[in-house]
Amino acid sequence: MSIRIGIIGYGNLGKGVEIALRQAKDMELAAVFTRRDPGSVKILTEGVPVVSTADLEAWKDKIDVAVICGGSATDLPVQTPQYAALFNVIDSFDTHARIPEHFANVDAAAAAAGHVALISCGWDPGLFSLARAYTNAILPNGKDYTFWGKGVSQGHSDAIRRIPGVKNAKQYTIPVDAALEAVRSGETPELTTRQKHTRECFVVLEDGADAAAVEKQIVEMPNYFADYDTTVHFIGEEEFKRDHSGMAHGGFVFRSGRTGVSDEHQHIVEFSLKLDSNPEFTTSVLVAYARAVYRMQQEGQKGCKTVFDVAPAYLLDMSAEDMRAHLL
Repeated sequence: MSIRIGIIGYGNLGKGVEIALRQAKDMELAAVFTRRDPGSVKILTEGVPVVSTADLEAWKDKIDVAVICGGSATDLPVQTPQYAALFNVIDSFDTHARIPEHFANVDAAAAAAGHVALISCGWDPGLFSLARAYTNAILPNGKDYTFWGKGVSQGHSDAIRRIPGVKNAKQYTIPVDAALEAVRSGETPELTTRQKHTRECFVVLEDGADAAAVEKQIVEMPNYFADYDTTVHFIGEEEFKRDHSGMAHGGFVFRSGRTGVSDEHQHIVEFSLKLDSNPEFTTSVLVAYARAVYRMQQEGQKGCKTVFDVAPAYLLDMSAEDMRAHLL
């Protein structure tokens, strides 16, 4: 039997999940849930219903895993605990500073309902988190460095769009070249948040919006922009559509460590991604981990999980024999 997937929210992430499911032979899209008028939402998959989120409870026995595709700024802190009471769920919550709080809230709801919920899944947090974990285990005497970009951050762009007066926005995260090259060359500098990245924002305002007030809210936003050198550009809608329609992103995780009797040998581990489509890659990760959520729940597990709790074998639509023969 196919694993029945529900998509909650049909923006860039929701569409990405739908596309990724086409390559997952053991999974099927059961329904798409939206806060909009369902009749106004056109999806790619024929024969799959689009349902109002007001009717979610009626689907609690028809969905094996719900992929929650809201934004981290305001949606997921509310939605994930709420929906974990109805389904096994997975989200891409990426406000790093608030992950412990989010985990506790989701764990309480999922454990009480007997469901498995996996949070903060994607490439960072997610795959980059695993890279940091593996390299810390292997090189305990060392330092971590994470660089994002240059690329479009979905979470940061969404946070800007939530500001009153903003019609549309894209935010680019840009590594500071000098810091990146210092780490790659074997130096182990002490770098502040501000020294590692800059942020550049392109914003289309609603008519009559106060540009100075919007800029102030952006550059002072905690957990998003306050700790960075942030530049805000106000542009027209045509320029936005022409120059800022792409969704490329990527990044690097480094562990620079030493081994030897006198720490004489240096090792640098680098894990990097270069993505044409941030949402499509992120949702490909979500779909693989949705498979794991289903398998963990079938084993009787419950409560909130992160990528650290998931064995790699749960992610693959392969037998253990095939994994040993072809991947080991």
